[in-house]
Amino acid sequence: MNVELQKRELSDTSAPAESVVGLPETATIAEQAAAPKSRSLGPLRMVFSTAVQYPRQIGLALLALLITSGATLAIPWRFKVIIDEAFGGSATPADIGSAFKYLLMIVVVLGLGTAMRFYYVSWLGERVVADVRLKVQANLLYLSPGFYEVNSPKEISSRMTSDTAIIENVVGTTVSVALRNSLTAIGGIALLIFLAPSLTLGLLIGIPLVIAPIVFFGRKIRAVSRTSQDRIADVGAYVTEVLSAMKIVQSFGQERREGERFAGVVEETFTIARRRIILRAAMTSVVILLVFGAITLAMWRGALAVNEGTITPGDMGFFVFTGILVAGALGSLTEVYGDLLRGAGAASRLAELLEAKPEIAPPARPERLPTPARGSLSFRNVTFRYPARPETEALKDFTLEIEPGETIAIVGPSGAGKSTIFQLVERFYDPQGGTIRIDGVPLTSADPGEVRSRIALVPQDGVLFSANARDNLRYGQWDASDDDIWDAARAANAETFLRALPQGLDTYLGEGGTQLSGGQQQRVAIARALLRDAPILLLDEATSALDAESEQLVQQALDGLMQGRTTLVIAHRLATVRAADRIVVLEDGRIVEQGTHEALSKAGGLYARLASLQFANAAA
Repeated sequence: MNVELQKRELSDTSAPAESVVGLPETATIAEQAAAPKSRSLGPLRMVFSTAVQYPRQIGLALLALLITSGATLAIPWRFKVIIDEAFGGSATPADIGSAFKYLLMIVVVLGLGTAMRFYYVSWLGERVVADVRLKVQANLLYLSPGFYEVNSPKEISSRMTSDTAIIENVVGTTVSVALRNSLTAIGGIALLIFLAPSLTLGLLIGIPLVIAPIVFFGRKIRAVSRTSQDRIADVGAYVTEVLSAMKIVQSFGQERREGERFAGVVEETFTIARRRIILRAAMTSVVILLVFGAITLAMWRGALAVNEGTITPGDMGFFVFTGILVAGALGSLTEVYGDLLRGAGAASRLAELLEAKPEIAPPARPERLPTPARGSLSFRNVTFRYPARPETEALKDFTLEIEPGETIAIVGPSGAGKSTIFQLVERFYDPQGGTIRIDGVPLTSADPGEVRSRIALVPQDGVLFSANARDNLRYGQWDASDDDIWDAARAANAETFLRALPQGLDTYLGEGGTQLSGGQQQRVAIARALLRDAPILLLDEATSALDAESEQLVQQALDGLMQGRTTLVIAHRLATVRAADRIVVLEDGRIVEQGTHEALSKAGGLYARLASLQFANAAA
């Protein structure tokens, strides 16, 4: 797990979320969090700006809130009437029935209004969370691999689940509760002032005393809530990491150690959550003490007023009932504020993902690649360092001209820079020096999507998705017909095992293609590249996972595929690249040799040494 992404300081919560706008994607999220942030509920603006896109549902939810708050306050008023009229000695059964009939009507309205409120606020909560997830994912899909070098995908995934769950609670519950209690408190205080101004004055004196601890504790709670969410995200990221590597864990007998590590993460999460709970408990306790203390004093004065005959028992009952509603509403607002602060922390974490800016983006006026495509590639004095390793040059003054239709094999020891060339060709990164051109157009001047549309890739590991065989195969060309798919599968020596699957092309291949062997996964990846039908082909050890017989058949298919296409082949097994037009030998990011297999074998350089070792081992 990426330590930079996980670690947070409590001071992270002290600056405006909007200040992260425009930060480069290669900045870690921790660095983005270090930008100034507000202590207010400002980060929730992102959530509410999404919610206001649904004015009809908001309007109906507000209408339901007004109905339920009005009905809630009408109940103590009917109790006042019942006490003063129905409980009097002169009241008739008809009077009593009429009094309770209206109370039942109010209860029915309250029940229907509550159901209406619950439906629309819950709908808004689910819809807003769905929209936020879509926006974040849409942005993440266009961030280049450099972003994921410095920010853990597992941590990002955890944010997309745990933080959006908090936002759903804020929109679908907390905001509704806050508005309902605010309306109830305001309406109740207005009625109390109308009924008993002098008694209400004593009640109102306690309100500033309630607000002060809310502000004091609220700032502390938000900081702890942000840290608590980070630790919860750590738990999710840890579980994903360990479960995805369970074979390694069990192979090396590390179950106990991983259990202890997980216990440490969980305990750290609990410790921070306990700190947050203590702060919220203290705030709630202080506020309840102040609110109900004021209510008790007001009731004391009211009882004396009833005894003196200045107010009726019904007035006193109404005052007590409404005062309790007001006190309960104000008390609930303290917990609501804590939830809103927690939601603000979650929103700021998602805003960091939403507002990360891609470094690899189309220029304002991209230069179109020539049509028809030729497939030429040019590297001129290219120097490149990975964002995660800025002190190390992966390529140093790299220059290489590749003609259309030429097959270039790239060989060299591990870490020489072979895979880096592929990363730069697909413009996952831009070099710090030099230029790369495709068909004469600099990659930085073209639309990355258009560049990649002219490239087909077969990675070293056949990366498959949690989908059926058909969707994995047509990933290279989504509108391919089943006939096209089977043609590509046949050419990649994948037809036999694909037809043997229980549901054929409709068979679900499991997470990462786990229903297939490694060699089968690789052949599916080759068929996918065949369907791409691009002028430039990148083969990264494309036959490394195949047995000897399958390798021969697939190599024959690749030989046919490479005809008329520019092909770059990364190879550790030199026997697979003997027929290449040129072999480029890399060492420490530089070209040290290039030529045909025969010429390089006679030269006695690095290639000759690598070849002699491999062929000697093969003979042995």
